[in-house]
Amino acid sequence: MTLRHPRWERRTRIVRHRCFRPSKRRVIGALSAGLLATAGLALPAVAQPSHPAEVTTPASAPSAAPGDGLALTPPMGFNNWNSTHCRAEFNEAMVKGIADIFVAKGLKDAGYQYVNLDDCWALPQRDADGKLVPDPVRFPNGIKAVADYVHSKGLKIGIYTSAGTKTCNTAGFPGALGHEKSDAQQFADWGIDYLKYDNCNNQGVDAKQRYRDMRDALKAASESTGHPIVYSICEWGENKPWEWAGEFGQLWRTTGDISDSWGSMLSIAKQNLPLAQYAGPGHWNDPDMLEVGNGGMTDTEYRSHFSLWSIMAAPLLIGTDLRKASAETYEILGNHEVIGVDQDPLGKQGTVVSSEGGRWVIAKEMADGSRAVALFNETERPQHIATTATGVGLPQATAYRLRDLWSHKDYNTAGAISATVPAHGTVLYRVSADARWASYPPVAELGIDGTALTEAGATAQVTTTVTDLGRTPAHQVSVRLTGADGWRIKATSPTRAAALPTGSKLVTRWQVTAPAGAAPGAYDLTVGADYRSPKGAKAAARLVSAVHVVVAPPSGSSYASDLPWLSALNGWGPVEKNTSVGESSAGDGHPLTLGGTTYDKGLGVHAPSEVTYYTGGRCSRFTAQVGVDDEEGTEGTVAFEVWADDTKVASSKTLTNADPATALDAAIGKADTVRLVVTDGGDGVTSDHGDWADASFTC
Repeated sequence: MTLRHPRWERRTRIVRHRCFRPSKRRVIGALSAGLLATAGLALPAVAQPSHPAEVTTPASAPSAAPGDGLALTPPMGFNNWNSTHCRAEFNEAMVKGIADIFVAKGLKDAGYQYVNLDDCWALPQRDADGKLVPDPVRFPNGIKAVADYVHSKGLKIGIYTSAGTKTCNTAGFPGALGHEKSDAQQFADWGIDYLKYDNCNNQGVDAKQRYRDMRDALKAASESTGHPIVYSICEWGENKPWEWAGEFGQLWRTTGDISDSWGSMLSIAKQNLPLAQYAGPGHWNDPDMLEVGNGGMTDTEYRSHFSLWSIMAAPLLIGTDLRKASAETYEILGNHEVIGVDQDPLGKQGTVVSSEGGRWVIAKEMADGSRAVALFNETERPQHIATTATGVGLPQATAYRLRDLWSHKDYNTAGAISATVPAHGTVLYRVSADARWASYPPVAELGIDGTALTEAGATAQVTTTVTDLGRTPAHQVSVRLTGADGWRIKATSPTRAAALPTGSKLVTRWQVTAPAGAAPGAYDLTVGADYRSPKGAKAAARLVSAVHVVVAPPSGSSYASDLPWLSALNGWGPVEKNTSVGESSAGDGHPLTLGGTTYDKGLGVHAPSEVTYYTGGRCSRFTAQVGVDDEEGTEGTVAFEVWADDTKVASSKTLTNADPATALDAAIGKADTVRLVVTDGGDGVTSDHGDWADASFTC
């Protein structure tokens, strides 16, 4: 086991986003409080055959399909933008290579069919006849030749333009506003199967008019060629397209652009989840493309991303360069059972059952009467998340079949749908009232509780639980707790039980001692359990959590920027020490400046932001001068909060650049941790650069 430090995204800003709002910079983020590093996903494991669900009640009939018969399930495919942007590597060879990979790697068989070109495929100027001209360097053989190649693989091809005079890229590629008929006919003549229609440079023309004009042009072009084109409306959700765009196209963007970060993905999911009533066959809410595999999130977070998009019946458009993708990325993107949730023909988008405290239960009705259920943990520490079979809409039954869609294993449950879900993780089940429930072993939930922080050489107290949630008892139950090399782990209560009836637990207490020389950081703790079903079948469960080795601050007064933090989450770019946050790269900030006064020490952040310090009950006071950094001119509104453990001990009003530096003085008592939080002031995130100037602890 290796030391795991938190990874914080440090990305280079791209001047042109896919659906960039030219009037202002938007940073999408929804960052959670917490201390623990992201842990691996808990996946129970048991060798059992898979069987189709036998349900006791039929599902309602699928929604009536639209007359054009297009996109009866959410489109699946690839779009180059998230991985290449407008760089030179986006070219004919890449597009053909992706088509080859779809076939060779089984993605075509998994349901992916569209290979889509995004911006930068054309020259900046139309020809003398007003026609679009493919870039001869990127596409020397033209778009039709590429389309023919993609079609020869049994796949489809998509293209991009904007409902404006120019596309979103600063190079000024031609948009389709005023050229709808000509461009649509050109796309149809090339054999294009899918159009992504953006929103930049729209000249203030009414959105419905602009998107209606292209709908009509696509319809006419399709009728003349016999080649239908799926219409993706990229309007960013500005005019509530879910209320009207179903008359025009097959899918519509509900949000701004996604980026390859946990905060962005989480924020977009939260915006899209309430819109379930508007989705169905031929009309889909689109929360933007997938970032799976691009490197800004952990594999656990990418599994959550893929699980959430699937249960939301979202389009699944791969956004990573598959020529460089890892085996884990292919495993996530190619999970047929999770894809099956997304592609279910009933066409229901999952709805939120509960979301208290960042513990989400999302359920989706399936065509066979079963329910897909996502237990999603948005927080920074493991969480027990639970619902019931009847709570997600299944009929009352003696027991149910519970299928884990990431471990591909079957269990029986007495009705509880529950798991201890690691930080930022998602457990995805498919639950049905299956008459053969007794043929599956009982499902066991593992839990872990106790000290998440320990100093090198110190001993932490940890408690584990194994709970039988099945209708049948679990026999010969044993539990183990393992850690990194050099850690001493000792059970101080029983680790075995002869049998666990339904609802009963094996509770085990442990002493966990870090090596004397352990470096600060997060270390894995893995709970494992083995048991047998009443028929003797072996079963197992596993949960990976984490414990932090921390360093106590020294006595006296210390600047926060001179101390190591436990975690640092930021809305844009990394948290900076002794400079403003600047832009998206590390070290690109300027001197901390509030109201014309420059400060040598402090932290530069961008809302929403949280920086957490370990104080170990040894500090009494935190002080700082706070405000919006002068580098943002008149833009930016932020509010500052200081939290001692789980208690807010100081806060500012909402501050703008016009406000002078505001003093914060917080009594932090015997808190183990102190969190420095910056919010957007309640008006959305735009240029919200906040400074914690002269931030210091008294210990």
